[in-house]
Amino acid sequence: MEQLLAGLRAAAESTRLRILAVLARTDLTVTELTQVLGQSQPRVSRHLKLLCDAGLLTRFQEGTWVFYRLADDGLGADLAQAVLARVPGDDMNLVRDLERLEAVRRNRAEAAAQFFKENAPHWDRIRSLYVPETEVERAMLEAVEDRRLDDLLDIGTGTGRILQVFADRVRRGLGIDLSREMLSVARANLEKRNLRHCHVRQGDIYNLTVPQGSVDVVTIHHVLHFLDDPAAAIREAARTLRPGGRLLIVDFAPHQLEFLRSEYAHRRLGFTDEEIAGCCKAAGLEQLRIEHLKARGRKGKNKLIVTLWTATQNKDASAHYQLEVA
Repeated sequence: MEQLLAGLRAAAESTRLRILAVLARTDLTVTELTQVLGQSQPRVSRHLKLLCDAGLLTRFQEGTWVFYRLADDGLGADLAQAVLARVPGDDMNLVRDLERLEAVRRNRAEAAAQFFKENAPHWDRIRSLYVPETEVERAMLEAVEDRRLDDLLDIGTGTGRILQVFADRVRRGLGIDLSREMLSVARANLEKRNLRHCHVRQGDIYNLTVPQGSVDVVTIHHVLHFLDDPAAAIREAARTLRPGGRLLIVDFAPHQLEFLRSEYAHRRLGFTDEEIAGCCKAAGLEQLRIEHLKARGRKGKNKLIVTLWTATQNKDASAHYQLEVA
């Protein structure tokens, strides 16, 4: 009862109600909210603190930036949605807020597009060496069969593409990436497609701020070859899976294209099936399935084979990770 009353009191103020309505559309920083609301940063910050304390909002940090969004679950999330369902869409203050919000989103999208434009030629050069991504994405969808999923975690989300691929199959999607520039691209892409149930966060692949046993599927798409310790990343990904949950790893089979190491910072030139199998077994995963995707018509040394490894979390996962921590 006290939590409910605190939430009602927090929402029962015009500026805070406007904040909830705006954050229902996208994640924003304090600076962006001041631009949308036309109010000072100290005042907006006070309102945000009250809403967070009441459980209606969550905050998350990316370097020196702090983003805010509606709470994803709990009583606060339910209350925020109930209140927002009754907010009149023709309120003049809200109409002006949403007009200014569109300007903020356009600025974001333009900055993301510029970053992508500058880097796209590098990605395109690599993509030209292997099977089309549409085939890789189809194989990933088939790997989770026709199951409707609650929670998806995409590690090293990059442009947020995998979140988009699985958007129709999941109730919630979370993408983690270390690069703020890539997160900006991902946010712009998700907003463009109005995928409000998918969002992204800055995070460390070796130390995910995701509860143990909380997701149904984890995807690691073309990320392992950049890492110093792929086995540690697989262990951490496995920790987040519910019993019966699946880990999908997409990466290159062993190859000899040294320019990927020297020019594109690839630390590993592919992975053998045995190596990934060993990492999955050490992480407590089982039922490994392997699918090699070869580019048709491409021959010679300048070709890459993409492999999809799918492993399943065992039924005794909780005991396994408790034992490991102990």
